Amino acid sequence: MSKLSLDRILQTQGFGTRKYCRGLVEDGEVRINGEVIENYKSTIETEGLKFTVFDEEWDYHAHLYLVLHKPANFECSRKPSHHPGVLTLLPEQFTWRDVQPVGRLDHDTTGMLLMSDDGPFIHAQSSPKRHIPKVYVATTAEPVTDELVAQLLSGVQLHDEPEPLAAKICRRLDDNQLEIILEQGKYHQVKRMLAAAGNHCAALSRTAIGQLSLTSLGLKEGEWCYLTTEQIALLVPDSL
Repeated sequence: MSKLSLDRILQTQGFGTRKYCRGLVEDGEVRINGEVIENYKSTIETEGLKFTVFDEEWDYHAHLYLVLHKPANFECSRKPSHHPGVLTLLPEQFTWRDVQPVGRLDHDTTGMLLMSDDGPFIHAQSSPKRHIPKVYVATTAEPVTDELVAQLLSGVQLHDEPEPLAAKICRRLDDNQLEIILEQGKYHQVKRMLAAAGNHCAALSRTAIGQLSLTSLGLKEGEWCYLTTEQIALLVPDSL
């Protein structure tokens, strides 16, 4: 059990500075169980807490674990340079909480993107040492041949890599589409592997991480959701 003052709760949830949050409470903008709370010093149990700010309901989360179905032409950067950042697709207060992408997808790559404000979680999910499988669907410029699939499975040599990199699983889905599962997490890996194998990636989408698939979440492009404890467990390598 954990109790915090109401202004502190609002601050931890990203609604602004402590002073601003106190003003929200004193102005009658915060409700708990339908009741307006005007004393920012009120101590509230955080477990299972639901509260309303500006007539919008929120759940208390000590840490945020999110999945975004990333559209094309969004950058996975807190300081985007050429396209909007993925943080613009989330509620504004998540930026105050220092939510950031777990790893990166290229601006033109779509699909499953984890986001969190939990540093150890971000590090664990981003570390190549964890060998967390990530599933991609690639549309190719040239037809997918048996030879291409065989090359990707046996390994291709990339510039600046000491050894060839191989897909864990690779299978043809259509004439110009294949599914590829990687564990290494190298920079632009799918695109570079296809180029090294003599083809070209025309479009790319990440469809799953670990045993958690984008399809199971039912998210359309641009939509996001909180991850449950059970869903987070599907991201852990030991559960694979």
